[in-house]
Amino acid sequence: MGVLTSQSNNPLLGGRWQADVLAMTDESHLVAWSPSPRRQLDFLASMGQFLQAQRHTEVFRFQGRHIYDLDSFCAQLEHGIPGPSLARRVHGPRGVVSLLRGRDPAHCGPASRYRYLLWDDAHVLLENDRQLFGELVDAIVGVSAESEYVSDDLLLIQRAMFAGNAALKTYADDPKSQFNIWLPDGFDEAFWEVVTGIAAPSVTTLSIDRLIDPNRR
Repeated sequence: MGVLTSQSNNPLLGGRWQADVLAMTDESHLVAWSPSPRRQLDFLASMGQFLQAQRHTEVFRFQGRHIYDLDSFCAQLEHGIPGPSLARRVHGPRGVVSLLRGRDPAHCGPASRYRYLLWDDAHVLLENDRQLFGELVDAIVGVSAESEYVSDDLLLIQRAMFAGNAALKTYADDPKSQFNIWLPDGFDEAFWEVVTGIAAPSVTTLSIDRLIDPNRR
């Protein structure tokens, strides 16, 4: 992976690491963490600018410090992705999953091939409501797999990048978290495993600090 060489106060705003990070999402979603709130924000800000410059690409940013329940998440989701007003539920008509499956009906020009969901301060909801956070991660990653491997519509590759503190890293390391298994629903196979035929989500963890100091642990 490329290493930042900038010695400025905001080293994440320079360097050539963005393409290396993007390559990590070829087959998986990304969890990026740092104990520094500034570095978390700089990481996603720089990635957002880089992704916006790519062709046929949609980028949606979630301000995680303002997401603490389902209503606040839905408010940001319906602001970012065009569609009908969103019901405050994950599944079902006009729910989170329904909107994530949609495309912009007013979009002009070639259809987007890539969609990136950038969620900063993701630990805020995780620490406030762990169960809801898991349900939303499950929905985002599940719809992404469905779009890529099952949908008959024009292919849309969707990836999520979650940035946060060490609590997010701890959650990502938990083998029972929704970064590692589909949300159990009481049946032999979880909903998204049945829908997609994929046994488990694919998520990669990245230390933001190691982009600056590759020798750091």
